[in-house]
Amino acid sequence: MGKAVVVIDYGMGNLFSVSSALRYLGCEPLISDDPEVVKKAAHVILPGVGSFRLAMERLHAKGLDDAVHDTVQSGHHLLGICLGMQLLGVSSTEDGNTAGLGIIDNTVQLFDESAGIKIPHVGFNEINPTATTGLFEGLPARPHFYFVHSYRMSVGGLHCAHATCTYGEEFLAAFDMDNVCGAQFHPEKSQANGLQLLKNFLSR
Repeated sequence: MGKAVVVIDYGMGNLFSVSSALRYLGCEPLISDDPEVVKKAAHVILPGVGSFRLAMERLHAKGLDDAVHDTVQSGHHLLGICLGMQLLGVSSTEDGNTAGLGIIDNTVQLFDESAGIKIPHVGFNEINPTATTGLFEGLPARPHFYFVHSYRMSVGGLHCAHATCTYGEEFLAAFDMDNVCGAQFHPEKSQANGLQLLKNFLSR
């Protein structure tokens, strides 16, 4: 695919699985924690597993928060995966209220335990995309993806193609806004549907 692809390493992402999926699709990703390397990449992936607060602290300590903003402002392409998508929002209630990167105007909260669901949400679940182009091109009408998370992002405030998922309540599963995309699920663990979504991102 010929374009520079950087996976941000801030110590909290599933780097091996993400990189393996990208290599399967024919690109050789660079894993880096260098803000200058991130800024120069045509495609940037922000993965993430773990605490929102700790992730923001690590991004800030390495100057990677500014690098992510520069990526967006320069028109380069950004994909946040799982916690990485949540970090693109304005805040999360995980480990106390913590400000996010503020790239999209959405908040993150714990699933509502009163809904009688098991937390974390683990396993394959159906999503409902609002579009069949862009990030969602070539996917079935109701594709299934693999989720592992206890906190979910609100749906409101997005005026772009997106997908929702229902697990006790509706939450934001993915979005496609200009040069910024997000996936709450793990495309790198979602078999054919996940590979298609990653291919759509890399093809931009």
